[in-house]
Amino acid sequence: MARFLTTDAFGVPEKPLEHLPFRFERRDGDYLVSNMVGDFVVLTHNDFDRLVDLRIAPGDGLYEKAYAARLIARQGQQAPRQLLAVRLRSRMAFLRQMTPLHLFVVTLRCEHSCPYCQVSRQSTDRSRYDMSEETARRALKIALDSPCARLKIEFQGGEPLLNFSLIEKIVLAAKAAAPSAGKKLDFVIASNLALLTDDHLRFCKAHDVLLSTSLDGPADLHNKNRPRPGSNSHELAVKGIRRAQEFLGADRVGALMTTTGNSLGRVTEIVDEYLRLGLDGIFLRPLSPYGFAVKTKQFHRYGSKRWLDFYAHGLRYILAVGYVDLRSPAGIGLGALVYNYDGRVFASDEGRMLAEMGDNTFELGHVDTASYRSLILSDKLVDLISSSLTQCAPQCSDCVFEPHCGADPVYHHATQHDSVGIKPLSEFCARQKGIMRLLLDILDNEPENAAILRRWGGM
Repeated sequence: MARFLTTDAFGVPEKPLEHLPFRFERRDGDYLVSNMVGDFVVLTHNDFDRLVDLRIAPGDGLYEKAYAARLIARQGQQAPRQLLAVRLRSRMAFLRQMTPLHLFVVTLRCEHSCPYCQVSRQSTDRSRYDMSEETARRALKIALDSPCARLKIEFQGGEPLLNFSLIEKIVLAAKAAAPSAGKKLDFVIASNLALLTDDHLRFCKAHDVLLSTSLDGPADLHNKNRPRPGSNSHELAVKGIRRAQEFLGADRVGALMTTTGNSLGRVTEIVDEYLRLGLDGIFLRPLSPYGFAVKTKQFHRYGSKRWLDFYAHGLRYILAVGYVDLRSPAGIGLGALVYNYDGRVFASDEGRMLAEMGDNTFELGHVDTASYRSLILSDKLVDLISSSLTQCAPQCSDCVFEPHCGADPVYHHATQHDSVGIKPLSEFCARQKGIMRLLLDILDNEPENAAILRRWGGM
């Protein structure tokens, strides 16, 4: 009688397993593990030890979990690596459209006197702090030379409406030059809206200009945070928001808030104020270590833990009412360039604020002598970016949250005099990790809220 060989004789011997790059964080009862593109899995202590030692095999459950999460592969197996490479390339695709945002600081003058103001505002009669037409023309040329096909030009101050005539000239000049430069343009004016007139609104409507304003919450809180002569900043902001919504459209005006010590404990009232005004997005922004926020000691009124408590309460309240738009900031230079009223060009708005405090670390050049290429390829910007890449920065490169985080070299320079920063001492790092732990906790343990988060993320 013929004998048949076992099925093992016909199989191809499987090559040994090996790890793909991953990061981990030990928690109270388990390990949080992420691959190089930010997919998370939660493992027990025993399963994590088995993963590290590669004591796993097909059919044991852990093998399938680790393979699906791209934590392991067979030696020489290219498909898992190629998939990770494609996804990483997709995550970095923004580099193909560099510098989409260009900020024009058309004046430092402002009639508000906010104690947390991040810039060195000037009184309304000091017109020497206005950007000149020649400076604006040179800055616009640099902006239009950037390779991004769609540019956003944002007008800031001070209070930019105090130099509205220059805004009009820049918008008209940009629209005239855009077709030959092959650009599409968006315009935003960041204003407190106290000085908003029908003439401003007519121009914005005619040229598709959006408005962005500040709203810190109910009247007593907003007026305390944002004082002005007459103590009516909230009344004027609300009036401006409603006029803009009626004149331009509900989606053509947005607002953001800044969390001061007075804001803590009042997050539900703040969110309710945004809902009352029909605003469809909110940014629970912490204080920054620049300008008057440092001089008036506002920045030191609370630490990351108190802000995270405020944020967590706010997020869960927002989820309960089904509302918010979460956004991320842009990177220095690659994400934005800032043209100061005096022609100096900065890698970020925060870098400009530092310069007003006497620190020119993030100044890249001047519109009189610079081109887009000379600014972006300057040794200063290249050094700043290369030293702060999270993929290779100390204490970031092995952080489980790295794929979903980012560096803030201006913040770390301002607080630690080091653009990389010592991350265990960083309030920025504590806030970022705290937010991501909160989101993961919601995704794992609160199904209804998790469904809302996934809809926001397009998941």
